[in-house]
Amino acid sequence: MNIHIIGGGNLGTAISVGLAQYTTGNTITVTRRNVALIGHLSQYGIRTSASNIEGITGADMIILAIKPWQAEAVLQEILPHISGKIIASAASGVTLDQLHGIVADSNTVVRIMPNIAAQYGASATCISALAQDIAKVQPVVDLFDKVGTALIIDEKLMDAATVLGACGTAFALRYIRASMQAGIEIGFDAKTALAISAQTALGATEMLLKESAHPEQLIDKVTTPQGCTIAGLNEMEHEGFSSSLIKGIKTSLKQIKG
Repeated sequence: MNIHIIGGGNLGTAISVGLAQYTTGNTITVTRRNVALIGHLSQYGIRTSASNIEGITGADMIILAIKPWQAEAVLQEILPHISGKIIASAASGVTLDQLHGIVADSNTVVRIMPNIAAQYGASATCISALAQDIAKVQPVVDLFDKVGTALIIDEKLMDAATVLGACGTAFALRYIRASMQAGIEIGFDAKTALAISAQTALGATEMLLKESAHPEQLIDKVTTPQGCTIAGLNEMEHEGFSSSLIKGIKTSLKQIKG
């Protein structure tokens, strides 16, 4: 496919690099007004442009990796030049109804919520479309499944998907940072503590995904009676580890919904 990504910020560049590395046969263009800031993408064979409409008529899919307040202006800019395209919007909070109100029936509209781990083929991407468009957006699902996991969800859960899948990246990294800090306190240098903490988190995730198990089942495998693991887990729960994480996720969702 010919893929046109509007928005060369962190998310747009992460998507483009992931697609360039983990898919084949696609032509990828990324646009940003200050095109010099995305010049490094050329090393991946990605085209760059300062114009949102340059070459867009030949695009099969247009990905909007932009801020919510930019969505209407960008769509109004590109609509005179496109027809029959798939427009995948990653603009948080901009609903399908709002998008259809601008695009009408000239193009197929879908909402997506990937995260920056797409660059490494590890994004958790949630996708939503109107019922009549589900069949038409299969190429979007297939594409993002190549850079991680792609799930079709009800649109009413898209804000929650933003928190769990996009904000969740920061939450997971904060856990790793805390684990690293604890590692330093118990005797490791910073580099070694980070290497152990990051690899351990990766290993736990790999086990979950490959065994399709509930987290508690795997926790039981490393938790022995009167052992150090259960002692640490109980202390974390006494200090509110799980509840604080849940509260943080719910607070982020409340912030999105205003």
